Amino acid sequence: MDITTKNADTPPPAPQPTQVEQKRAARGATRPGDRIFLGLSRGSGILLLAIMAAIAIFLTYRATLAISKDDGNFLTTFEWNTNVTPPKFGIAVLAFGTIVSSIVAMVIAVPVAVAIALFLTHYAPRKLSGPIAYVIDLLAAVPSIVYGLWGALILVPNMNGLFGWLNDYLGWTGVFSWEEGAPRSMLTVGILLAIMILPVITNVSREVFRQTPRMNEEAALALGATRWEVIRMSVLPFGRSGVISASMLGLGRALGETMAVATVLSPSFLIETSLLDPGGGTFAQNIAAKFGEANEFGRDALIASGLVLFVITLVVNGAARAIIARRAEYSGANA
Repeated sequence: MDITTKNADTPPPAPQPTQVEQKRAARGATRPGDRIFLGLSRGSGILLLAIMAAIAIFLTYRATLAISKDDGNFLTTFEWNTNVTPPKFGIAVLAFGTIVSSIVAMVIAVPVAVAIALFLTHYAPRKLSGPIAYVIDLLAAVPSIVYGLWGALILVPNMNGLFGWLNDYLGWTGVFSWEEGAPRSMLTVGILLAIMILPVITNVSREVFRQTPRMNEEAALALGATRWEVIRMSVLPFGRSGVISASMLGLGRALGETMAVATVLSPSFLIETSLLDPGGGTFAQNIAAKFGEANEFGRDALIASGLVLFVITLVVNGAARAIIARRAEYSGANA
């Protein structure tokens, strides 16, 4: 056969895809359904950013109107008088109460939640872990006002014994000194918030611990490790980022909790060194308590305090993302 005839019968090489087509194929957007889903996903992300920007703009605008007429320093004033002329208000007490109550809640809730999650995933039998996990899921769905009523009717009346014990043995520190008043204090609020965020942290931590590679645990057992050593060397390092994420979710709820705190706390708008004395309240509690009776300027002042809470939440979430990104090698994401 002639060589020229053979070459003529050979089909031409297929055209190579362009760079744009390669990127589109890598994103899975070559089919119409994929392109529609990609557009909807991208639009949802842009819409979320637009909503966040609109909220920030609204809060900033209303806060500027209030702060411009404030006779005191908005960040350091220990008063909240918006109905006088000139008005004088500040967030120092509210910021202190919000941060302290959230820290108390996290100190109590995180170790207990991680312990419960480890028990459910590595110690409890299947017949026991299922019902316990179901109850925890139900606790996560209980409305905050129900927790607040339970705290006011059950928790507060039964805190005298604990407060007395702390005052007798740890009162010398000043942090746990008690003057025999009603136990509607920051410690009570912290305990109630810890109970509220416990299901959230437990559920997320449990799901993260379940994703630990089975081969890692079996390798540790093959080397003669005990069950606790397996958890310490394999489960906890793998789930560290997940636990941080779960803790930040719980912290977000603790920072913004309103009705439960308003039901339990008796604010004095003073910064108290003792956790057993009534504190100055929190941002969310102060907004809920004073918004209904405030005039237009008072509402702007409350919105200004809400802007501070908004910024604190963003900073907390940003810090959590930075910590998770730094410890991404422990999560198995790079495996």
